[in-house]
Amino acid sequence: MTTAQPAGAQLVLVVDDELLVQELMQAALEDGGFAVQTASSDDEAIAALEKSGPAFAAVVTDVNLGRPGAGWNVARRARELNATIPVLFVTGDSEHEWTVNGVPGSAILPKPFAPAQLVVAVATLINSAASSLSS
Repeated sequence: MTTAQPAGAQLVLVVDDELLVQELMQAALEDGGFAVQTASSDDEAIAALEKSGPAFAAVVTDVNLGRPGAGWNVARRARELNATIPVLFVTGDSEHEWTVNGVPGSAILPKPFAPAQLVVAVATLINSAASSLSS
């Protein structure tokens, strides 16, 4: 698990079992002005959420973290700890399961995606959550 945190940046938890994909998402989000903490499994992600869940502005998780559907569990636990945390699922093959297994108000980004798409999706979810809280 790694953490990079520029001063004042919103912290995003990135969960992916493929190290290269994880590093690409981390770099894209950091370039977009976010701080990033990474996890490589659902267990590692859930431990991070339970330790410092309120610190996270959003969760970006792969759906299949070494075993089918593990990312759905990460999102459910994140929402148990913080009912309004923005969740973005990324997947190469489980997009069709999102409407049934994804948490309400989440979004899905099919792989492959451009780094800018990831940054825009995360920023949009965070802004949406913030504006619904202030309404």
